[in-house]
Amino acid sequence: MFHVLLFLCFCWWRLIGVFGSETNETKSVSVMEGDSVTLHTDFTEIHEDDEIMWSVVAEHTLIAQIHRASGIFSTFDGPDERFRDRLKLDDQTGSLTITDITTKHAGDYKLEIIAAQLSSKTFSVSVYARLPTPNITRDFSQNSSSSSSSSSSSSQQNCSLVCSVVNVGHVTLSWYKGNSLLSSISVSDLSISLSLPLEVEYQDKNTYSCVINNSFTNQTQHLDISKLCQIHSVQNHEEDSDSALCKPKTHKKKSKSEAVYENVPKKR
Repeated sequence: MFHVLLFLCFCWWRLIGVFGSETNETKSVSVMEGDSVTLHTDFTEIHEDDEIMWSVVAEHTLIAQIHRASGIFSTFDGPDERFRDRLKLDDQTGSLTITDITTKHAGDYKLEIIAAQLSSKTFSVSVYARLPTPNITRDFSQNSSSSSSSSSSSSQQNCSLVCSVVNVGHVTLSWYKGNSLLSSISVSDLSISLSLPLEVEYQDKNTYSCVINNSFTNQTQHLDISKLCQIHSVQNHEEDSDSALCKPKTHKKKSKSEAVYENVPKKR
C-alpha cells in the first residue's frame, strides 16, 4: 500500500511539473500606422503536439491557432473583420504578423502555448499615426500690429512667424534654436490643430527648426529666415493693404461732345 501511494505521489509530481503553474510575461511593442509588426513566440520550431493560440485580450477573441496533430492552421478575421487579409502565421515558429496595421489594431494580444509546460505571453501593441511635417508661415498680423503701435527701430527689425500642424493627437510641438529648446506645447487630445509663434530678427544668423514628436517618432521643419523674413515682403504686404483701403475712386472723363450736348434737350 505504501508503495502504491508513493507511486501516485510521484506521478502527481510529474504532472505538476509538466502541466503545472502557468508562466506569463508582458512585452510592449510600438509600431507606425501602415507598417507591419511581428509578435514572436521565441520558438525556433513548434512540435507536433504543441498548440499555439493567439487572441485579443479585451474581446477574448481567437484570431489564430496552430495544432499540427489535429491539422489546424488557421487565422480569423475577428467579429468586426478588422483583421481581414492582415494576419500572417508562421507555420514553423507560430509567430503572428499583423500587416498594414491601423490604430484600430492597438491593444493587448495574448499568446497561449500548450506544450510540455503551459505558458503564455501578452503583447501590448501601441500604434502611432504618421506625423505631418510642421508648416512654418509668416504672421503678417503680428508684424502689422507691432509696426503700427511702435515706431522704434527694434520693432521694425522683428519677424513674426508661426509653426502649425493639423489633425494630430498625443504630440508635442516645439521651436528649437540650434539644439536648445525655445518653447513647446503639448496635447493629449485626438485630431486637434496646434500652432506655436516665434519672433526673430531679420538679420538673425542662427538656425531655427520646428519639431513635432510623440514617444515613437518625430518630424522636423527647418526655418529659412532669408526666405520668409525679407523686409521688402512686409513693406509690399503693408503697401498692398494700404493701397486697397486708400485707393481713390476714379471717374470716367467725358468727351467734348458729351460735355457740349449734355444739357441740350432731346427732340420729341
